[in-house]
Amino acid sequence: MTERTYQHDPDRPWIFRTYAGHSTAEKSNALYRSNLARGQTGLSIAFDLPTQTAFDSDHVLAKGEVGKVGVPVSHLGDMRTLFDGLPLEEMNTSMTINAPAAWLLALYVALADERGDDRKKLRGTTQNDIIKEYLSRGTYVFPPAPSMRLIADMVSWCYTEVPKWNPMNVCSYHLQEAGATPQQELAYALATACAVLDAVKDGKQVPEEDFPTVFGRISFFVNAGVRFVTELCKMRAFVDLWEEIGRERYGVTDDKALRFRYGVQVNSLGLTEQQPENNVYRILLEALAVTLSKRARCRALQLPAWNEAMGLPRPWDQQWSLRLQQILAYETDLLEYEDLFDGSHVVDAKTEELKAGARAELSMIDGKGGAVASVEYMKESLVGAHVERIRGIENGTQTVVGVNRYLESADSPLSAGEKTIETVDPLVEAEQVRALRDWRSSRDNAAAEAALAALKRAAESGENIMEPSIAAAKAGVTTGEWGTALREVFGEYRGPTGVALTVDSQGDEDIEATKKRVEAVSEALGRQLTYVLGKPGLDGHSNGAEQIASRARACGMSVVYEGIRFTPAEIVAQAKEADAHVVGLSILSGSHLDLVRDTIAEMRKAGLDNVPLVVGGIIPPEDERALKQMGVRRVYTPKDFMITDIMGDVVDVVEAAWLEKV
Repeated sequence: MTERTYQHDPDRPWIFRTYAGHSTAEKSNALYRSNLARGQTGLSIAFDLPTQTAFDSDHVLAKGEVGKVGVPVSHLGDMRTLFDGLPLEEMNTSMTINAPAAWLLALYVALADERGDDRKKLRGTTQNDIIKEYLSRGTYVFPPAPSMRLIADMVSWCYTEVPKWNPMNVCSYHLQEAGATPQQELAYALATACAVLDAVKDGKQVPEEDFPTVFGRISFFVNAGVRFVTELCKMRAFVDLWEEIGRERYGVTDDKALRFRYGVQVNSLGLTEQQPENNVYRILLEALAVTLSKRARCRALQLPAWNEAMGLPRPWDQQWSLRLQQILAYETDLLEYEDLFDGSHVVDAKTEELKAGARAELSMIDGKGGAVASVEYMKESLVGAHVERIRGIENGTQTVVGVNRYLESADSPLSAGEKTIETVDPLVEAEQVRALRDWRSSRDNAAAEAALAALKRAAESGENIMEPSIAAAKAGVTTGEWGTALREVFGEYRGPTGVALTVDSQGDEDIEATKKRVEAVSEALGRQLTYVLGKPGLDGHSNGAEQIASRARACGMSVVYEGIRFTPAEIVAQAKEADAHVVGLSILSGSHLDLVRDTIAEMRKAGLDNVPLVVGGIIPPEDERALKQMGVRRVYTPKDFMITDIMGDVVDVVEAAWLEKV
C-alpha cells in the first residue's frame, strides 16, 4: 500500500448547512432532525415572508404566503416547537432574517432563558443586513436611519450578552443574485459593513477599547458563481480588503479580529429550469470556489438543490447537496494541504484587479456619504449590471448550457413523475392562523400590552431594543405586534426600484423591431400602450420584475411599476388609474394561485374584466394550467429568458384583447 503523505493533519471542515424550513414549526423541526441525522453540522433557518417582514400570519398581506418559502414563527410557542429536542447550547444556528432580526434573536434568547441555557454559550448568526434588502431582496420594513439603529443595538448588545453570536452577516449573496459584478459585490458589501460599524461608533454603546471585539464579530454571507477562478480570487480579495479596512479605517491590530469570516450559499441565479440535472455540476464548481483556497476558505457552506429553479427541493434533494460537501471534505485530500494558490501569478493578478475595482467603487460610495446615502445609486447600478447579464445570455455572448447552447436533451429520469418538488399543503395557512389566534386568546393580554408599551418607549427614547424585545417575547407578544409597535414609532419605507433610467435599447435590433410594433399598436389604440406591472403579496425578489419593467420601457411602452409589497386591490387600483392595456404580476414565492385568484376578483370588481392579465414566476406546469383556466393570458417561468420575446408576446396579447374585435 502506498504511504500517504500530506502537509499537516486535516483541518476541521467548514460547517455543513442546508437552508431549510417550510409549512409549520413542527414540520420544519422534523426536517432539521432528519438533516442533522444525515450529517449536517449547523442549522440554517428559512423563515416565511410574513415572518421576514414582521407581519402575523393573519395579516392581509400574508394571505397565500404563510409557510411557502420558509417556516412561520409568530411567537415564543412557535420557537419552542421549532427547536424541540435540539440543544441550543450545542447548536450553531444561522437565521436568514433582516428587518425583524432583533425580534427573532429575542425569541431565541427567550427560549434559551426558559430552558435554563447559558446565553453565553449560544452560537450562531442573524443575517441582519438591511442595506442589501433595499438593494436586492426586499424584506425591509423600516426606513434606513431606524433600521441602522436596530442593527447597531444588536451589535452593541450581543458582544457582551451572547459573545459567540454573530449579530450581523453582511450579505453580498443577494447582490450577485441581482446582477452585481464581482467588484460591485465586494464594494457594496464592504461599504455596508463600514456603515454598520460607523453606526455602532456613533451610538456610543461600545467603549473604544472594546471596538476590536465588535469588529471581529462582523461576519459575511457571500455568493459564489460558476466562474470559479474569478470567484476564488474574489474571496481572496475580500480577505485582503477586510483586513485593510480594519487596520486603516478602524485601527484594529488584533490578527484574530481582522480575519474575514464568511459563510456561503452558492449561486441560485444561475440554476436553470431547462436541463436541471446540469445544476449539479454548477453547484460543485461553485463550492470549489470557496473551499479550494485555504487562506480564503469559508467557515460555513450551504448548497442549493439541483431542482430549486422549479420549486422547493425535497429532503432527498437537500441530502444530495449535503453529500457533495461531505465527499469534498472527507474523501478528498483538500484539507490536508496549505493554500494551493499562494504564489500563483494568475490568481494574484486577478485578485489585485478585483481589489482595485472594489477600492474605486468604495471611494465613490464614500464620496456620496456612505452606503445608506448611496442606496439609490447602488440600486440603479445593480439593475444596469443585470441588464447587461441578461443581454449577454440573450445574444449568446454568455453561454448557459441547456439554455442558449446545446438545447437538445434526452428526457431526464430525475425530473420525471409527479413529486419532483416539495409542495406546501394549502391547509397550512388556515391551521397557522387558527393556532395564532388561540395563542393570543390564551396568553396574559395585560402582560403583552405592558411589554409592547415598554418596547415603544425604548424605541422612542433610544434605549437598546434587545432586552425590551426579549421581555416582549416572554410575555407572548407576536411577530406582527412587535412589527406594528415599531412601525408606529419608526414608520415604514418603500425602497427605490432602480428602473427609471434603464431604457436605452443600445441599438439592439430585436428591441428596435419590438419598439416599432409598440408604436404601431399605440397609434391604433389612440395612446401609448400602457403596462401595469405589480408584485402582490410579500415577495421581495424583484430582479425579474425590474428587468421586465426596464425592457418594456426600452420597447416604448408606458410602464407603471411601483415596486414590491402591494395587495391585489392596490395593484388593480394602479391599473384603473393608469387605464392599463395589460396587467402583469411577478410572483416568485409560490403564492401565485392565491394571489392571482384575488387579483382577478379585484379586476372584476373594478370593471377591468377586459384587461388581459399575464403572470411570471416559479410556477410548476400543473399550476400553469390552473392559472390559464382562471383566465390568465400568458404564464412565464425561468425558462422564458428572452425578455424581448416576452415583450413581443405582450404586444400580441394587447392586440388580441383590444384591436382584433374593432
